Amino acid sequence: MRRTGAQIVWEMLEQEGVEVVFGFPGGAILDTYHCLQDYEIRHVLVRHEQGAAHAADGYARASGRVGVAMATSGPGATNLVTGIATAMMDSSPMVCITGQVGTSLIGTDAFQEADMTGITLPITKHNYLVTDVENLASIMREAFHIARSGRPGPVLIDLPKNVQQAETDFVPPKDEVRLSGYEPAGRVDAEQLLRAAELINSAERPVILAGHGVLMSGKTRTLKELAERMEAVVALTLLGKGAFPESHPLCLGMMGMHGEAAANRAVQEADLLLALGMRFDDRVTGTLEQYAPMSRKVHIDADAAELNKIVPADVAIVGDLRHVLEELLAMIEPASHEGWMERVDHWRSQSRARDIINRPQNGRLVAPYVIDSLRKETQGDAIVVTDVGQHQMWTAMYYGLDRPDPWITSGGLGTMGFALPAAIGAQIAQPDREVWAIAGDGGFQMTMQELGTLIQEDLPVRIALVNNSYLGMVRQWQELLYEGRYEATYLVNPDFVRLVSAYGIPGWRVTEPANAAAVIAEARSQAGPAFIEFVVASEGDDGNVYPMVPPGAALHEMIRRPEASVELAGTGEEKE
Repeated sequence: MRRTGAQIVWEMLEQEGVEVVFGFPGGAILDTYHCLQDYEIRHVLVRHEQGAAHAADGYARASGRVGVAMATSGPGATNLVTGIATAMMDSSPMVCITGQVGTSLIGTDAFQEADMTGITLPITKHNYLVTDVENLASIMREAFHIARSGRPGPVLIDLPKNVQQAETDFVPPKDEVRLSGYEPAGRVDAEQLLRAAELINSAERPVILAGHGVLMSGKTRTLKELAERMEAVVALTLLGKGAFPESHPLCLGMMGMHGEAAANRAVQEADLLLALGMRFDDRVTGTLEQYAPMSRKVHIDADAAELNKIVPADVAIVGDLRHVLEELLAMIEPASHEGWMERVDHWRSQSRARDIINRPQNGRLVAPYVIDSLRKETQGDAIVVTDVGQHQMWTAMYYGLDRPDPWITSGGLGTMGFALPAAIGAQIAQPDREVWAIAGDGGFQMTMQELGTLIQEDLPVRIALVNNSYLGMVRQWQELLYEGRYEATYLVNPDFVRLVSAYGIPGWRVTEPANAAAVIAEARSQAGPAFIEFVVASEGDDGNVYPMVPPGAALHEMIRRPEASVELAGTGEEKE
């Protein structure tokens, strides 16, 4: 078959099973768009290329498939960069196709030329500049293989205009992809696995650290069996939410800078850490000099580059958790750690006494109450997509997940503006599921133009805007760590309800806790998109995320809710 490069793009996307592409056209990619109507692939027109990258990312995370984004050259391509970096940090499989000026113009500073392979080299698993149409089909096959295999991630294909126009005999590649030097994790070292089992079986205060890799492996049930057999408490990374049922008595919730106090204390006093599919980033560890000083450490990850990179491991195993967890489970002896569990339960009771949810609201609307109300109304069954900031941490704390449903957030890069476009991608991936985008007033305004995409695609995404009139997390740092000197964090906001109404989206404003549940129920009853603005406390105890591990501090050196003594709602009981 004779095909142009533009046609080969769509032929290969169909071969890879792609059903939807998120994009924004322009001159250098117009030849490819010209062919789109001849193929059964849905195109979602975003309002900004960053939205295309985040939507493809959200689609990938919600579906488990490779997300695809497309843009033109120059500013169109560079607008994808933040979304590509987000996907790279969070191991999200994505292929981005960008137009490029003709090969004869590359390097001349031609109109809308940008060196995309150079720009994206540090933030992609691999990238390609296609200079010959004969290579295009095999390059696209390789790109999808690289994106989805091993530790997933984004791949970029930069496609010059003349290559899109050129013709060649198209023979779809069918051979298995083999790339020199690219060896995703294979069989596990049996000796290392045996050593890991020995350490686990001899532990008295074991803690499992469950990361995003557990979710990607699909072995959450195996993790539950392992934790119960070990009688090990489980702490979750931000991206690991859903890897272990949060209502399970062994679950400690999220660890780290804004993690649960009990989780952080357990990590610091454990004699064994079993780290699964996580990478020990700085928001998890606190200061490394004082991190988990009493523990042996077993680290298992599909990416060899993450092992011993930050925290030295006593046993480091390169392996796919799909296989490793089953093999490890067979080697573990049933154990009981009654004294350890009693200490953990004591720490939990202390945390419950300080929790703002367990106090009378007295007409104040605080963000944790909002998230707790969302969880109760949805019964924890929605796909939740968050932006970045205080609301993200509150959602991680208060929207408990008991099954491995998609919990979609920007973890490694911390990208404001992520929620709305990523929720669009998630809703397209899971059209029969309820999807909530939870955003702060700062991040929402970075990509709120994607409301247009929401309407054009007729998607029933619900939006919960947590409005505290500040760049909340930055303001919290200024309050607690920078002498309360607020600078460049107060926001003069629009009337958000009127704004969404301009797009034809029904909206509500909630200012009191008594109205929250009814309004959430009303928003959920809508056939299409819906929007709720929650006006919440913005400063001080009611407006801060607790606990908080300050930069340079150890995990146990948390800033706790300031009251020396707080009353448990409805009990009259006081605890420190």
